Amino acid sequence: MNHADHVALIREGVLGGGSLWADLGSGSGAFTLALAELLGSGGTIHSVDRDQAALRRQAEEMAARFPAVQLHQLRADFSRPLSLPSLDGIVMANSLHFVADKAPLLRSLLQHLRADGRFVLVEYDTDEGNQWVPYPLSFSSWVDRAADVGLRDTRRLASVPSRFLGSVYSALSLR
Repeated sequence: MNHADHVALIREGVLGGGSLWADLGSGSGAFTLALAELLGSGGTIHSVDRDQAALRRQAEEMAARFPAVQLHQLRADFSRPLSLPSLDGIVMANSLHFVADKAPLLRSLLQHLRADGRFVLVEYDTDEGNQWVPYPLSFSSWVDRAADVGLRDTRRLASVPSRFLGSVYSALSLR
């Protein structure tokens, strides 16, 4: 996937959803950059990842490509309590599949999401993992899981083929 693919996957979930977002498990920032493009000038992104080197690369790319978007980086494990403001939206792109017991984590993360806030998930569309993607979540499983943690109006946004595990989808759920 390239930058245009990343933008296309989350576009419909982000546009019109406010200007204060978090990218949890952001890595070197593929979806942080996509968020930045969609939010534009005046947007603010809280980027959370454990890997300091990845965050450094992300900051360099953001400064070069989207200097008008505020980037706040937090070197942390998103599965532990986080210090974040009340957010308009959360993106979790290819990061939730590292968590086996998703419900407690999601309930904790949703405390940072304002009422009617948006949760955008990008994930492999399978429930069968491997050593690199241990706990993926198919779209049909996400619909059930989202409802269980109090999210509503879940819908598929887009999907793209993947040479790993078939396809990747994006979904939007509302708080």
